[in-house]
Amino acid sequence: MKLYYSPTSPYVRKVMVLLHETGQIDDVTLETMATTPLAPDAALLSKNPLTKVPALERNEGPTLYDSRVICAYLDDRAGNKLYPTGARRWDTLTLEATADGILDAALSMVYELRMRPVDKQMPEWIEGQWGKIERAVAALNTRWVSQLSGPLDMGQIAVACALGYLDFRHDARNWRKGNDALANWAKTFDSRPSMQATVPPAA
Repeated sequence: MKLYYSPTSPYVRKVMVLLHETGQIDDVTLETMATTPLAPDAALLSKNPLTKVPALERNEGPTLYDSRVICAYLDDRAGNKLYPTGARRWDTLTLEATADGILDAALSMVYELRMRPVDKQMPEWIEGQWGKIERAVAALNTRWVSQLSGPLDMGQIAVACALGYLDFRHDARNWRKGNDALANWAKTFDSRPSMQATVPPAA
């Protein structure tokens, strides 16, 4: 399998952490892509019409894309280790969706600041996106800490990658303030070898 990849993408990091946790990291080769909405990588176009990473090229079928699809596929391949069955499955999927929502908002802020000329940037838009993040982080801190502290699942991995991205791109915003339980959980989770192996390079 070939994973089209960027080492700074938090969506890619989710996949990479899963690969480490399920012992599949040696089953993929990594193909680094530099792609943005304004400059899509032509080499990726035939694999993913959205020209986004991650994308997973397989021998037995079409290329998979969207991190949630790839993670579900790889977990199935590994014997269904990270998506539990029964009622807890829906909690895991909701946590993963919450984490991806944090990432969508955080990445939108990055694009606004990096890709728009200064005179066309909307501070209200940026603060609106951060408001989504603040609400989601507060919910994780109060409503979801017990789930995060349970047996390893994909929801935990997704949340840890989302919080890591906030540190990476929005550290000055200090998501930890007022979210002590979540901050303590993240500190412990970040010590896992899979997280240490996938830390993005310095910005």
